[in-house]
Parts: sequence; C-alpha cells; structure tokens
Amino acid sequence: MLTVAGSDSGGGAGIQADLKTMLALGVHGMSVVAAVTAQNSLGVQGYWELPPEAVRAQLDSVLSDIGVHAIKTGMLASTVLVETVAEVLAASDAPVVVDPVGVSKHGDSLLAADAVHAVRTALLPAATVVTPNLFEVEQLTGVKVVDESGLREAAEAVKALGPRWVLIKGGHLPGEPADLLFDGEHEHRFTAPRHDNRHTHGTGCTLASAIASHLALGDDMPTAVAKAKEYVTGAIAAGFPLGAGIGPVDHGWRHRP
Repeated sequence: MLTVAGSDSGGGAGIQADLKTMLALGVHGMSVVAAVTAQNSLGVQGYWELPPEAVRAQLDSVLSDIGVHAIKTGMLASTVLVETVAEVLAASDAPVVVDPVGVSKHGDSLLAADAVHAVRTALLPAATVVTPNLFEVEQLTGVKVVDESGLREAAEAVKALGPRWVLIKGGHLPGEPADLLFDGEHEHRFTAPRHDNRHTHGTGCTLASAIASHLALGDDMPTAVAKAKEYVTGAIAAGFPLGAGIGPVDHGWRHRP
C-alpha cells in the first residue's frame, strides 16, 4: 500500500502515522514524500514542498516495479503537487483514499489557498473515497455543518465534486462522534464512544490509512470504514502525552500487553 503525503518530524501524523497504521493492520507500506514539515506537539513551525519532478519520480519508481493494492493521499501542499499526483491516480486501477488535508490539528495551514481549486477539480474526481473533516467540507464546498443533521447535505455537496464515496467525519460535533459514508444513493452511519483524551494528533491520517489498508486487504467500502473506525477509536483511547502540547494516538495499541 502506498501513501503520498507529507512527513511529520514529530512522528504522530503524516507519512509516519500512515506507515505505522499499515504495519499495525498487516499490509506493506510504501511512501511518496510530497512535503517535509517541521512540527512537534505544539504545532507546525514550517513546511517545504518537494519539487514535482521528485514526487513524480517516486510515484513512477514504486508503481512501475512493485505496484499497489491501494493508495492514500494526505498533505499535497500546492496546486502543482495536487495536479501531479491526481494525474497519476487517474491512471491507476487501485482504490484511492483521499484525505484532503487543509490544516493541522493545531490550525496551521497545510494547503496553499490557490490549491483548493485543484483539489476540487483534479484530485477528488480520482478518489474512490474522500475523507474530509468539517473544516475541509466547508473549505471545499462552502457547506457549514453545525449538527449531525447536516452531514447528509455535506456528503451530497462533496459527492458532487466527483469521488465515488464520501466519508464526512463528524468528530468535531458535540455528542457522540458520528461519521457518514455516502455513495450518492445509500448512506451508512458510524458512531463510536468519545474518549476524554486530548492526545489525538494524527487521527485523520490514521483513519484514511486504515481505510486504505482494509481496501487493500479486499474489504468492501462500508466494511473497511467500520474496521478503520474501530482501529482509530482504540488508538485515540490509548493516545499518550509527548512534548508539551497534543500527543499522538497510539498506532500500536492492539499489540500492547
């Protein structure tokens, strides 16, 4: 399985979280680094995009020799990187999980303002499933969700941009966390207990990678999302303090004694 995303120097999110998730779920993880961040538990201090030719070379190298059973995208940072990656994804037969990363857990921007259009028009049409949180829904569609009743409207607005499936993450809503999976016709709702733990760095990356891992293992979309939700909920419950800010989820929680 392949992740195309940014590196998190603190190890809680980004490519590092993706690879830990893949290992925990029993798939072989490969990575294409699209950007490098300087970040820790307190926030993102800076990021640097890789040249598009470097991203394209990594993609060509992996896909031409090893191949993939699923692809997950995360932080792509700029218009040119979004377009470069989307062009390759459109030619792939593997399921594609797009996490349309816009900001970090701390509110730091990880996507150039002018790149949102490229995400809408180039990346989302290539997605098997897209996994926006509520901020990203608003960024992509203008739809603002204030309670669980608004999840369907959000799903329809994102679905109109071209992905095959949409998973709207409602974790920022009050009450029990509820996510809505929608294919344009049928909806599946997923709930989980809310754990009183602020150490949730990397949840979005982890969920998207877990979905992609289960798709790579052959599960259908609702089953993959259900299993991924169970995995990430356990990882949140086991999240631990690192540094002075928001610590990471525990990707290895199932393997602890």
